[in-house]
Amino acid sequence: MKLQSLAGVRSGLVLSRKQSKEPTDYRYPLINLRCIQQEGNIDLHKADIYEAKELLKEEYLSRQGDIVVRLTAPYTAVLIDDTTSGMVISSNFVVIRIEDKRLLPEYLFWLLNTQKVKHKIYENTTSNMLGAIKAKFLMDFELVLLPTEVQQKIAQLNLLAKKESQLLKELAAEKEKLYSSLLDQEYKREKRGK
Repeated sequence: MKLQSLAGVRSGLVLSRKQSKEPTDYRYPLINLRCIQQEGNIDLHKADIYEAKELLKEEYLSRQGDIVVRLTAPYTAVLIDDTTSGMVISSNFVVIRIEDKRLLPEYLFWLLNTQKVKHKIYENTTSNMLGAIKAKFLMDFELVLLPTEVQQKIAQLNLLAKKESQLLKELAAEKEKLYSSLLDQEYKREKRGK
């Protein structure tokens, strides 16, 4: 089954069309290439602020359950949640908005980030320097529609694995700080003793 029969697939906003040269009342957080993490997360600290000439239509803003896919390598897909909804999506991305309840966004998010699908994407990139994919590739993307319960299991396991991986990274960073502090204290104590 083609993805376009289950979801709306379109490119993001060409920023120059709606961008204001001066500060306005229409300020939006902007999903840019820097804030898309390889693991499939959005780092909100790296998001820009977009000044629009006017109030933007909902179609240009991320909505919970959307899947946003980079059009250039590494073609990472991210799942929009409540913390990343309401952001402007630029034309560097394709937005997939599920329209058929038989397809779970969390499952599609997992599927698009698998090595097999990423390999297909690499095979279908344009031959320009950036190696970009077109929205048409994702529209025509063929997928097997598994039963909803199976999609749910895969999605939950994937999200759990991502959460665990994130927690382990945070734990490693905290331990690094702790050991660095302990070593500094030991060094200063030894230095004072001499």
